[in-house]
Amino acid sequence: MSGIDDLPPLREVIQKFDLSARKSLGQNFLLDLNLTAKIARAAGPLEGETIVEIGPGPGGLTRALLALGAARVIAVERDERARPALEQISQHYPGRLEIVIGDAQTFDPRPLLAGQRARIVANLPYNIATPLLIDWLCTEPWPPWYDMMVLMFQREVAERIVAREDDEAYGRLGVLSNWRAETRILFDIPPTAFVPAPKVTSSVVRLTPRAAPEPCERRMLEQVAAAAFGQRRKMLRQSLKALGVDPEILAAAAGVEATRRAETVPVSGFVAMARELADIRKIKNAT
Repeated sequence: MSGIDDLPPLREVIQKFDLSARKSLGQNFLLDLNLTAKIARAAGPLEGETIVEIGPGPGGLTRALLALGAARVIAVERDERARPALEQISQHYPGRLEIVIGDAQTFDPRPLLAGQRARIVANLPYNIATPLLIDWLCTEPWPPWYDMMVLMFQREVAERIVAREDDEAYGRLGVLSNWRAETRILFDIPPTAFVPAPKVTSSVVRLTPRAAPEPCERRMLEQVAAAAFGQRRKMLRQSLKALGVDPEILAAAAGVEATRRAETVPVSGFVAMARELADIRKIKNAT
């Protein structure tokens, strides 16, 4: 029995159902149920909440979410081998666990939510973690179908997510993340907590969607950030030429000198440049 429920320890579950982690699926199983409970608690009070979990594997985090009161967990798992372990949990918490065997990158939970908002809580597979986050941050319409994300990443990725201007890790991901959400690294988890142990430290990040981000077209913001950080060691007057407009005009819209570099421009500056770019292109298209 474990410390959070009377289901078998995860090591026994893995052995019983032959669930050895597969590198091709980015699997690193977190077996310490005290840590999975800590992640679950980071998502706030769970009573009455619907949780979307990606990559549950043998179900350590799934069990913590349910034990701490989540009304419903939608567990999306690509690995068919995990089904028996998850079904065992489902039987223990009848009517509260919905198992979806499929690819998280193509899965849309909204048809299952009936218009209600959910929370995303997951120990994300490393190989799809960043693409998944970007997809969720680019959800339209906004505000999104979730009201919180509590996600585990490699520490390096977590630092990029929360980075702001003048931080070494600041880049395109930091601009998009902090434009649409409030971000915070909550705590680290050492490699030794996983089976197999990864080569890097992991970090749990909480992202809370902003109800009303500064207005701009998301695609314009992505283009400006991509151009600016695509040549991050160069000044804006050079890097922004890729957009096909006068970099001086875009920099002026952000209230910065075109001799600045991308990593010194705050998120609000990128938003201002995105709005200016959209206006310039609308005028060009109208003529």
